[in-house]
Amino acid sequence: MPLPKEIFETLGMIEKYNLDVRTITMGISLRSCADPDLKLFCRNIYERITQTAKSLVEVGEDIEAEFGVPIINKRISVTPIAIVAESCRTDTLVPVAEAMDRAAHELGVNFIGGFSSLVEKEGTAGDKRLIKSIPEALATTERVCASVNVATTKAGIDMNAVRKMGQIVKKTAELTADRDAIGCAKLVVFANAVEDNPFMAGAFHGIGEGDCVINVGVSGPGVVKHALESVRGAPFDDVAETIKRTAFKITRVGQLVAQEAAKRLGVLPGIIDLSLAPTPAIGDSVAFILEEMGLESCGCPGTTAALALLNDAVKKGGLMAAKAVGGLSGAFIPVSEDAGMIAAVERGSLTLEKLEAMTCVCSVGLDMIAVPGDTSAETIAAIIADEAAIGVINNKTTAVRLVPVPGKKVGDHVEFGGLLGHAPVMAVSRFKSDVFIARGGRIPAPIRSLTN
Repeated sequence: MPLPKEIFETLGMIEKYNLDVRTITMGISLRSCADPDLKLFCRNIYERITQTAKSLVEVGEDIEAEFGVPIINKRISVTPIAIVAESCRTDTLVPVAEAMDRAAHELGVNFIGGFSSLVEKEGTAGDKRLIKSIPEALATTERVCASVNVATTKAGIDMNAVRKMGQIVKKTAELTADRDAIGCAKLVVFANAVEDNPFMAGAFHGIGEGDCVINVGVSGPGVVKHALESVRGAPFDDVAETIKRTAFKITRVGQLVAQEAAKRLGVLPGIIDLSLAPTPAIGDSVAFILEEMGLESCGCPGTTAALALLNDAVKKGGLMAAKAVGGLSGAFIPVSEDAGMIAAVERGSLTLEKLEAMTCVCSVGLDMIAVPGDTSAETIAAIIADEAAIGVINNKTTAVRLVPVPGKKVGDHVEFGGLLGHAPVMAVSRFKSDVFIARGGRIPAPIRSLTN
């Protein structure tokens, strides 16, 4: 039973330092929905989602009220649509995305993920249909998120898929140009995608998962930053220990919410994702944590080392506080969603190249980065390839969520709204990768893939 001191400490974290549960995400299997008839398939999906998750938002709000813990998002992830739609007799899967969106609106959830495809080894006709449908699907829906996995450590990198995704990102930007390319903010390209990620836009319900499960993503960068203020000037050993203790406390809150949500919804408890997910709110920033360690500005020399320490300590501290840890777990560095990252870009200390270096040690990759609208599909594909290589070689998840905003140039600002925040448009190398991307084929799996 929690001690009064611990209860007051947690309340202080919530009231003063933006501690929250960032999301409870219900993963729903759609494998029983498959049907060759597109209309029946869409109806099956809508009914399956709305029936299974009918109490999700209500339960989340009840837990918030009873425990005083903010739960910012209630979300759904589903089986990758490319898999369950394989037998559909159709040339487009846009109606499926629209059925998902109707279900999300009906339930009141913030986002629904799983308009997804796994093509690290070529892909099938269903995969190709889904990928082709992504731009229109994201342009005509509000709450649907899409993801495509183009590489794994075991399979290597499918460069044909990488090239295609560069084109898809550009097309999505064009179709949502009137909304500052918001469609691209709902599209992630992965290497080593995980099956139990509760965070959008890359969440999907993996084929190895059960029928229905609750996964929880915690947050709390502001809490960690505040804790580090008490060890200013101390050795890094003390910094790491302070982060570990703080991550333990944050994760216990997430574990409590996960247990209650799963019990009340009558579904299996899944995992706790330990990721420190920032918001545009001042004080709720991963960049500010790094600067608290002694960096003048996020992005200066030492930033990658500081982020590595933070990521490792968060995992070590949270691991002992949760029954099951999964998802991405560590620290996110989405530019538009982190006030400190935005400030660092604006003052010139944080560049795209430095962000790429940081992704070697953080949880995901190049996330929510606005780039000039005239950035070519080939350059976007080459950036995806670089991130995929980092993930494949290091046997970790990496991802790219770039937003090439039509009509915008370096130095302009883009407003996405809500948790997606706003972003300064960042510079991209002026040197071309067109010939490199045109090769296609496959970058083979590294020697470390031979572990059996």
